[in-house]
Amino acid sequence: MAKRIENFAEITSQYDAVFCDVWGVLHNGVDPFPKAAAALEAARGEGLTVVLITNSPRIAPQVVTQLRQIGIQDGAYDRIVTSGDVTRGLIAEGPKKVFLLGPDRDLAIIEGLGVERVGAKDADSVVCTGFFDDETETPEDYTEMLKTFQTRGVPMICANPDLVVERGHKIIPCAGAMAAYYNQLGGETRIAGKPHKPIYEAVLSVAREAHGDFPPSRVLAIGDGMPTDVRGALDYGLDLLYISGGIHAKEYTLNGKTDEAILTAYLDREKATPKWWMPRLA
Repeated sequence: MAKRIENFAEITSQYDAVFCDVWGVLHNGVDPFPKAAAALEAARGEGLTVVLITNSPRIAPQVVTQLRQIGIQDGAYDRIVTSGDVTRGLIAEGPKKVFLLGPDRDLAIIEGLGVERVGAKDADSVVCTGFFDDETETPEDYTEMLKTFQTRGVPMICANPDLVVERGHKIIPCAGAMAAYYNQLGGETRIAGKPHKPIYEAVLSVAREAHGDFPPSRVLAIGDGMPTDVRGALDYGLDLLYISGGIHAKEYTLNGKTDEAILTAYLDREKATPKWWMPRLA
């Protein structure tokens, strides 16, 4: 059973590196969680290397800018690895005529890879970074387009495996929901972000570059998303600190607080075995 901790500093001496999720742990897309950033900065002060691991479809420099705008300063981490970073490898390996399914702000994910951005009818692959309007759309709004892609055998490269994310107090669908729907329609999807192995390999390599060699047993993952953060870390064999106040909070919140008995039952149902848990990183 996961052990409740009150302060992150209780366990940091057991680790050399921290692989920390971003959205849901450090901020909610609108507001920062200052205590979480301070906890990571304090861990760095004790000699731990902190690498942020995010399913953002943006490349790392864009996420640095986004974090600063939200109010998370550079002192909270050493490096960042994004799903966008590792997805670029899939894009480079794939067909060269690419349709970008997502907002133009995500164009950097295909730049410099020798691919050509084309319209849907000419595409040999789809790079999905999200929705054109994630405030109002659902995957079903794209049914006709996706069925056409599936009939033509066009693979979808999903740059953000998250199904949903909390933006302020709203739940917003992500590219992972589009990929899941494409799978339902019989389409092929290719994914490198959490919970898949490539992003963990990349983060481990980056952490060792910064810190020196250490075994995976000296790594702590932190996250709130069951199908991505939790499943990915546990499948990779990492210790996990589960943040209960994230996107699944409604599953076990009673009278405004995480109910430990309900949380334990929830984790059992999900066959999830985090080593530690706390409502918010602090």
